[in-house]
Amino acid sequence: MRQYELALVLQGDLSESAKKKALDSIKSFVKDLKVTGEKEIGKKQLAYKIKQSKEGVYFTFTLEGETIPADLERRIFNQEGVLRHLLLRTK
Repeated sequence: MRQYELALVLQGDLSESAKKKALDSIKSFVKDLKVTGEKEIGKKQLAYKIKQSKEGVYFTFTLEGETIPADLERRIFNQEGVLRHLLLRTK
């Protein structure tokens, strides 16, 4: 099985319920993969404004599976509250 790491930056001014909703919908996008780790890194100051936000909340997910859904990155990019994302294959 291949391992992947998904890093997300959400808007810093999102409410807890909006963060939970965004993270749950992203987990539903990767339903074919097994989520082996999930970590909230916390709120940090951004180096530059992204979509008029000065702060972002960082999250990482460790995923395991054979293939990534073809439209995963497009669906994450269009998700409300997501400023940036990075998907890497680690193994």
